[in-house]
Amino acid sequence: MNPHTLAAIAAMAAVTVATRLAGLALPPDFAGKGRLAAAFAAMPVAVLTALIAPAVITGGWRESAAALFVAAAAKYLPMPVVVIAGVAAAAALRAI
Repeated sequence: MNPHTLAAIAAMAAVTVATRLAGLALPPDFAGKGRLAAAFAAMPVAVLTALIAPAVITGGWRESAAALFVAAAAKYLPMPVVVIAGVAAAAALRAI
């Protein structure tokens, strides 16, 4: 494997561990209310969007259809179910 790739993976792992440990160092009521609480509540959706958007933009009609399905399901289902349904929809559409 390329040493630059290994270095990038190691750096990403270190940043991930550092951010998780930093979250443990915060007081429990740090984001109790206000704009900060709203920002923290929006983070999971923002991260998933950042991960999925490139595949939808560069993919074909199958990825776009799966994204539309997930967007519709997100209005009615909890997030873990939406993620599982999205993966299943993408896999099923790619099998066609």
